[in-house]
Amino acid sequence: MTAMQLRRRWPLILVALIVLPLLVYQIPWVKTRLEWRLDLAQVFVRSRLNPVGELPPPQIASSSPEAEVRPSATTLPPSPTPLATPTPLPPNFILTPPAHETQGPNNCGPATLAMYLRYYGWGGDQYSISDEIKPISADRNVNVDELDYYIRTRAGWLSTLFRVDGSITLLKQLLAAGLPVMVEKGHIIEIDYLLNDDYWNGHYALLTGYDDASGEFIYQDSYNGPDQRMGYTELDMWWQQFNRVYTLVYTPDREADVQAILGADWDAQANRQNAMVTAQLEVESDPENAFAWFNLGMNQVYFGEFNAAAASFDQARLIGLPMRMLRYQFGPFFAYYHTNRLDDLNQLVDYALAITPNSEDVLIWRGWALHKEGNINGAIQQFRLAQEANPKSIYTGPALTSLGATP
Repeated sequence: MTAMQLRRRWPLILVALIVLPLLVYQIPWVKTRLEWRLDLAQVFVRSRLNPVGELPPPQIASSSPEAEVRPSATTLPPSPTPLATPTPLPPNFILTPPAHETQGPNNCGPATLAMYLRYYGWGGDQYSISDEIKPISADRNVNVDELDYYIRTRAGWLSTLFRVDGSITLLKQLLAAGLPVMVEKGHIIEIDYLLNDDYWNGHYALLTGYDDASGEFIYQDSYNGPDQRMGYTELDMWWQQFNRVYTLVYTPDREADVQAILGADWDAQANRQNAMVTAQLEVESDPENAFAWFNLGMNQVYFGEFNAAAASFDQARLIGLPMRMLRYQFGPFFAYYHTNRLDDLNQLVDYALAITPNSEDVLIWRGWALHKEGNINGAIQQFRLAQEANPKSIYTGPALTSLGATP
């Protein structure tokens, strides 16, 4: 090819160099492999240009936070009749795990749920789930109520529920009854996303067994691989960071068994009352535990105790919380919104969006904050951004409409 021919064809060559990589990127397996790396690079650069630092303390902290423990169980619905004679737990019990699923980008929740449903013969994969509840892969969080919604609307032949305030004994009882359990817990991923990163993230795990001899649970992990092990005490430490929330999926014929094992916690109101008591006891025994204060606030929000919740969240913030805490749990937004502490609400919204700019949950809260300030057009813009971030989001904001990650 002569120099003249090369010059004539150069525009075509340039177009090919631009278009061809874009076409290749649209190939699903190529996009899956590259997308998270590009996302990581963007976060890395953004955090260096605008460092976010630690989660800020309250602007005007409430004084002397106190828990309002709700009325005694006499005011609550009667609990299901427990088993007459509880069967002693075997020293170990291991279920046959489902086929393992390695998570795609930001797909921990759907991948873990896919393994759970697969245990009951379901034939889908994580993308069957994520396409319905988080179709944009950059969406970094899936709440337990979103996973619950998928099961109820797409796997209705199975029954499901989720509760908080679980315990090591409860997990063992459920496993020994042949029921896998999915938990959400804290997790460390040592990848430098943020400047001075604390590496803390939320993560789901599917428990499929336990072994008293080693004092460990066996669980299926979409990130680290199948048949992982973690000690009882260590799991409880990480699990406390999410109010010890757990999801159960089971066939309808096992409902009586589940009711008997859960006892009073079968009732959602009683379960939250028990969680309130647990959080209060943990705050009293370890007043420097920020997660105990945060859990107390989450349970107070559930009951609409917004002033008490704001004080609890203030205390948790003063002690110190992980950088990504508000990617996963939104109780402080409820508390500050309903107590008209808009400065604190906006402060946390700004911080959370600096960490996770495309969080539809937080974008919705920015919209409600603007709405409360009278900026209707600004609120509408934020709601539209939230819809773009997750067109299939079931999250709404200030109304207490579910038991899930909302409160």
